[in-house]
Amino acid sequence: MAHSEKQSGGALRGRRRKGQGPDLRESILDAAEDLFSRHGFHGVTVRQVAAEAGVDTALIHYYFGAKRELFDHVFARRAEILNGARLQAIAAYRAAHTGGDLDPEAIIRAFIDPMINLSLTGDEGWKNYFRLVALVNNTPAWGGETMSRFFDPVVRQLVDALRDALPQAEERDLYWCYQFLTGALMLALSETGRIDHLSGDLCRSTDLEAVRARLYAWCAAGLREVVSRRL
Repeated sequence: MAHSEKQSGGALRGRRRKGQGPDLRESILDAAEDLFSRHGFHGVTVRQVAAEAGVDTALIHYYFGAKRELFDHVFARRAEILNGARLQAIAAYRAAHTGGDLDPEAIIRAFIDPMINLSLTGDEGWKNYFRLVALVNNTPAWGGETMSRFFDPVVRQLVDALRDALPQAEERDLYWCYQFLTGALMLALSETGRIDHLSGDLCRSTDLEAVRARLYAWCAAGLREVVSRRL
């Protein structure tokens, strides 16, 4: 391997030669997504993204503008795909249960399953994206605004479906339980490896099928318990 490919932080890992590649715009977004997911917004420069993508910084400014605009393009690219899949899954479940017999766990499954399925494709880009979303979700300064801008419409569909499934629920409880759900979900999809060490390798953070088998039931049971205590 050439020395230039070993530079610090993996900045040139998988670097393309300038002017090559089927779509330089996508290459830049891939590189930025990878770096932002590992170092956060403030830990990455446009110059580093350019080095990772194998392009000049001027090309990044030409396509995307300043660093924040680049970040927003990275965030929006997969959000559109993910939101479409989740909205379709929720709508399909509701269409199959028009009689009103809605199960909170099945609704939660429809909301979360597309994320786990995308992560299980083996596409490292999706894993990077979910780690990035987890970082943004825990950024006090502007994370809430960013999450709201890209994800509120699908979250409101989830809450609407849960409200119909549990008409006795207080509105604020539905939103609190969503807050707890999304925290557990983003930690699970970040695959940090902490549960591996904590459990002595009894559990693996990369075992998303084990997550799938437990997370939906855990979230639904917590929601039902909160609602029942308000009665």
